[in-house]
Amino acid sequence: MKKTFRLFNLLLLVFTSTAMGVSQTKTIHIDLKKPKTAISPTMYGIFFEDINFGADGGLYAELIKNRSFEFYNHLLGWLPVGGVEIKSTNPCFDRNPNYVQLTFDDQLTGTGLENEGFKGMGVKEGENYLFSFYSRNNRKTALKIKVELIGSNNDIIASKTIEVSGEKWTKYSTNLVSKKSDKQARLRMMLTQTGCADFDHISLFPEKTYKNRPCGLREDLAKALEELKPGLFRFPGGCIVEGTTLATRYQWKNTIGAVENRPVNINRWNYTFDHRRFPDYYQSYGLGFFEYFQLSEDIGAEPLPVLNCGLSCQFENKDDKQHCPADALQPYIDDALDLIEFANGDTTTKWGKMRAELGHPKPFNLKYLAVGNEQWGEPYALRIGSFVKAIRAKYPKIRFVGSSGPYPDGKDFEFGWNEMRRLKADLVDEHYYRSPDWFLKNATRYDNYDRKGPKVFAGEYACHVKTKKNSFEAALCEAAFMTGLERNADIVEMTAYAPLFAHVENWQWRPDLIWFDNLNCVRTPSYYVQQMYASHVGTHALNTLCNGAPLTGQDSLYASSATDKKRGQLILRIANTAKSKQAVRYEIEGLKFGNYKARIIELSQAAPDAENTIDNPNAVVPKEQLIDIDNKNLSFDLKPQSFLTIIIETGKK
Repeated sequence: MKKTFRLFNLLLLVFTSTAMGVSQTKTIHIDLKKPKTAISPTMYGIFFEDINFGADGGLYAELIKNRSFEFYNHLLGWLPVGGVEIKSTNPCFDRNPNYVQLTFDDQLTGTGLENEGFKGMGVKEGENYLFSFYSRNNRKTALKIKVELIGSNNDIIASKTIEVSGEKWTKYSTNLVSKKSDKQARLRMMLTQTGCADFDHISLFPEKTYKNRPCGLREDLAKALEELKPGLFRFPGGCIVEGTTLATRYQWKNTIGAVENRPVNINRWNYTFDHRRFPDYYQSYGLGFFEYFQLSEDIGAEPLPVLNCGLSCQFENKDDKQHCPADALQPYIDDALDLIEFANGDTTTKWGKMRAELGHPKPFNLKYLAVGNEQWGEPYALRIGSFVKAIRAKYPKIRFVGSSGPYPDGKDFEFGWNEMRRLKADLVDEHYYRSPDWFLKNATRYDNYDRKGPKVFAGEYACHVKTKKNSFEAALCEAAFMTGLERNADIVEMTAYAPLFAHVENWQWRPDLIWFDNLNCVRTPSYYVQQMYASHVGTHALNTLCNGAPLTGQDSLYASSATDKKRGQLILRIANTAKSKQAVRYEIEGLKFGNYKARIIELSQAAPDAENTIDNPNAVVPKEQLIDIDNKNLSFDLKPQSFLTIIIETGKK
């Protein structure tokens, strides 16, 4: 039988309550009848960049590395056996011209290739994997190819024989069913008879992908994004937008169309960090702009593409000669205008027709566009105005996002903001990777921002503890800081933690929101903080006052609140960063006497350095309870080092 509890008895169910060792009660006043400001549905979003093998070897479910032999070392990722040669004469795909020729004659004991995958290939027992390739040969009779999945113990866990014939490039495919689960499998293909044949775009995909799309996204990683319930999806970066050189920048037009003919590009994170170099880090662009827009739609998030502004990475290119001259930007501006047409254009337009041919006749309804990632100073100012002018003229409803540089303060930051005000940008992108102390002190960061200028997009942020791990301490400091985002929803329109993904063996940067290996996905404490906010955004922020002022760290307490007028909910957030209990009492004006349902989500941990790992993915996870309440005053003892989101069902109005 369901029981009804008075709010001051709530702790009997959720918290350990005692009169001893608890500080003096903090009374928090909220007035439901006086909403402070509207909250944008895009307030809590996500940011994807292909760093830490986030795309190939990660979200993009392809298991073969260097499938088109376009890496600088054409056989990187492949172990050749016997007569193996790279060719480019009369290729199958003009933008990926290299292919491999296998020759097996009487003087050889065997000829073939073995692919290592991305630190191995993750396969699951009983599941189906689609193997495909393009081939040609000049034999009148068929040539047999044996393909096998090899387990980490060198056992054969799947095997098929395929016959190829004919002088024209032809696609072949077959299914492989794995006999066991293995994180470190690899693929082997061998000629079983004498002969010679050419092969290109050798591919292996799990049949089970997100939304069951053939050759699509890894299901568990995409599902983790969906379950965050983000309001915004920023892509594709990040520093890869800039490239180390303009030649290696991310160009969205190269990422659409047939995946076999999307030109492979070196990833700028291939060589950036001396201590974490990955010469095998390239971009196949199998995960391209069409897929990014499609994923945004799937997870219910507004897409925010970021385009190059004519600058390569300013950190690595001090000489202006490495950038596009300010008077030669038209191709870059055209790319921006064409992208808007690709996303929103009618099917009678050039790029709208392309979108329809790719399988999406309806527009993606793009509302935001960013030009420039972490650009700063005069070089950015000289270029960005041309983009703003062109976009405003042709697409006045598109909301323009500009950069304030890579740091959250200082001369370049102030210069960037002044330029964005001058250009009347809609939003300014701020980035900050800072210490726990910085995050706690900056819970008031936006309290005194100018309300007349552009809105704020906190486009990349994360709390960095000394170990650079995704500890509970980092997550708690982020939760406390985010109360300031909610409180200032009139100036902060959208935010995104960064980076999003990291492979446990192939990472360059940490901390990151979601970690994974070839079979498993780990959601960090920071992930759960983001989820606790994004799953319950609310429509309007409320004044949340203690002694007439917001709780922004007084006695280590941080609080905010919101109301969701559409769902009829009151949403309370409160973080206790102290190592002792805190007594708290809410006074809620406008909440009539009666029975209400309350859902309490709590994230707490006694050990600040606790983290979730592949071996222990649930060390720090939220705990929930659903109860009935019958009073408008809520009192409880808040656990040490804890963060709560409390949702009270008040009924629609």
